Amino acid sequence: MVVKVAINGYGTIGKRVADAVSKQDDMEVIGVTKTRPTFEAFMAVKKGYPLYVATKDSLEPFENAGLHVQGTLENLLDEADIVVDCTPGKKGAGYKETYLKAGVKAIWQGGEKHEVAGFSFNAMANYEKALGRDLVRVVSCNTTGLCRTLYPIDRDIGIDWVQAVMVRRSTDPGDSKKGPINAIEPVLKVPSHHGPDVQSVLPHININTTAVKVPTTIMHLHSVVVKLKREASADEIIDIWKNTPRVVLVSGKKGLVSTAQIMEMARDLGRPRSDLYEIAVWEDGTHVVGDTLYYYQAIHQESDVVPENIDAIRAMLELETDKMKSIEKTDRALGILGGDI
Repeated sequence: MVVKVAINGYGTIGKRVADAVSKQDDMEVIGVTKTRPTFEAFMAVKKGYPLYVATKDSLEPFENAGLHVQGTLENLLDEADIVVDCTPGKKGAGYKETYLKAGVKAIWQGGEKHEVAGFSFNAMANYEKALGRDLVRVVSCNTTGLCRTLYPIDRDIGIDWVQAVMVRRSTDPGDSKKGPINAIEPVLKVPSHHGPDVQSVLPHININTTAVKVPTTIMHLHSVVVKLKREASADEIIDIWKNTPRVVLVSGKKGLVSTAQIMEMARDLGRPRSDLYEIAVWEDGTHVVGDTLYYYQAIHQESDVVPENIDAIRAMLELETDKMKSIEKTDRALGILGGDI
């Protein structure tokens, strides 16, 4: 069975999800939407993705730009089994009634609130609970990173509480409109939204988060402190992560001392757009003192949620009921690594 996937919003996440879907043998992209005839609309056509517009009001600008469109979002939904909403944050919820009216299953991204779908997704943590669901929200890049490294520790050792600081990039590399340009900007609300977002997937985890925005564009970095339910060595923790999909261990001893070197490593892997789907955890930055774990991890905000979207499609349409089989299939298609580098 090959399911028909519509992508609403062909931007930072949407174009990556489209490419990832196209690499799977059990799903296909039947169309992508844009609201404006940007260069990404031209690239979608060049790649062979059928191009649609969000509304009829958008047709004229595309025609004036010389872009042929297949129709509107409503036309696209008529042909789809599922739609992946990759519209800008806080915009996607406005399409919910459109998706429900069309009778298609829908996935949203972490820029929307948990309530839009009533279910937030991480493949390792709650794949089985997504089976057959009509509405799912894939959590944000930072929340995905926290869930990937905390879930296996809680499963194998147990967690009393978590304190994590999000050192956040200010914007994506291709966005010149946002900042800060030359400032460090604290998020004054405590907890930052990341902690409650983790709890939308792992509700029993006692987690508190703070966040700081810094003038870089390439990655987020987390400083995480975990009170364990029992004492464990750093080696035991590292072994758990080495056996966890989509987590890769990096080392400062090998010259990977910052997010800059990690992204250079991603470029050397030859991935499209230099994407790093994995969460990079510093092996030599992982320490345990008594029953308290300290570690650092780096998050590629443009791509780490992409494989989660693929697994969500598979779960919702019940193409695969076993989470590990779905994860393995997705990771094999995308060339995702595990273990250490």
